[in-house]
Amino acid sequence: MRTELAVVPTARTSSANRAPERRGVRGRTTLTILGALTAAVVAVFLFTDLTGNTAFILERRLTTVATMVVVATAIAICTVLFHAITGNQILTPSVMGFDSLFVLLQTVAAITIGVRWMTATGPVLGFAIETAVMLVVTLPAARWLLLGGRRSIEVVVLIGVVAGGLFRSVGMFLQRIMDPTQFIVLQDRFFARFTGTEPALIATGAVVVALGVVWVVRHHAALDVMALGVPVATTLGVDHRRLSTAALTVVIVLVSTSTALVGPTTFLGLLVAHLAYRAAGTHRHAVTVPAATLVAVITLVGGQLVLERVLGFSGSLSIVVEFAGGLVFLLLFLRRGAR
Repeated sequence: MRTELAVVPTARTSSANRAPERRGVRGRTTLTILGALTAAVVAVFLFTDLTGNTAFILERRLTTVATMVVVATAIAICTVLFHAITGNQILTPSVMGFDSLFVLLQTVAAITIGVRWMTATGPVLGFAIETAVMLVVTLPAARWLLLGGRRSIEVVVLIGVVAGGLFRSVGMFLQRIMDPTQFIVLQDRFFARFTGTEPALIATGAVVVALGVVWVVRHHAALDVMALGVPVATTLGVDHRRLSTAALTVVIVLVSTSTALVGPTTFLGLLVAHLAYRAAGTHRHAVTVPAATLVAVITLVGGQLVLERVLGFSGSLSIVVEFAGGLVFLLLFLRRGAR
C-alpha cells in the first residue's frame, strides 16, 4: 500500500508564495497613482492662468510639456538601463560623463566645420550626425570600462568623474578661444533649459525615444535577468554581453537626445530612478521604467509650474533639480562606503 503524504502549506510558505503577488499589486497601484498625479500636474500647468492671447500661451505651454515628456522619458530609460548594465544604482550615464562628451563634440564641430554649416544642415540632420559620432566614440570605451572586466565601483566612479571633468574642461577651453559669434550660437546648448526648443528637434527626439520604449518593452524580461549579473544571466540563457551592448547603444542614443534638447542634466536621472525604486518596491523593468518616467515628468512639469506661478521665474529649474539629485548621489555613495 502506497502512503501519500499531504503537503500542508506552512505560514512561511504561504507568505513566500504571496510575496510576488503583493509586489505586483504594489507596482500596479504605484503606476496608477503616479499616472493620476502626472495627468493632474500637466493639466494644472496647461490650463491655469490662461489670460491674454490664449492660443499663443497654450501653444508655448504644450511645447514645453512635450519637451519635458520626451526628456523625462529619455533620462528615465537610460538611467534604469544603465543600472541594469552595471549592476550598480549609483552610476548613471551623466555621472560617467556621457552628456559632457556630447557637448564637447558639439563644440569641436562648431570650431572645425563652423556654426554656419551646422545651422544650414538643420537641427535634425545635425542631431543625427552628432549622435552617430557619439556612438562611434563612446560605445567601445563604455564596453571596455563597464563590460571588459571586474572593477570596483570606486574605480569606475573615479574614472567617470575624471573623464567628465576632462570633457568639460576641454570644452570650456575651446569655447574661450572660439569666435564670439560661434559661442553665442552654441551657448543655449550648454545650460539645461526646458523652454524654447526647436519643434522639429522635439519631434525627432520623440521618435527616437519611442523606439527606445519599444526596445525596452520587447526586452524587459531579459533585462530583469541581466540585472542579476553575468553568472546568473548566463545560466538562465541570456547573452549578457550582447544584451548589455544593445542596451548601451540605447543609452547613448537617449543621452544624446536629451542633451540635444535641453542640455546636460547630471543628476536628474539618479533622482527620479531612486524615487521610482522606492515607490514601486520592485526592480522589474516593466514597473520601474514607467514609474521613473512618470516621476521625471512630475518633477520637471511640477518644478516648472512652481517656478513660473509661485516664484515668478526667480530661479532655474535645472539648478534645483541638480542640487536635489546631487544630494541623493552623495547619500548613496556615503551609505555604500559605510557598509
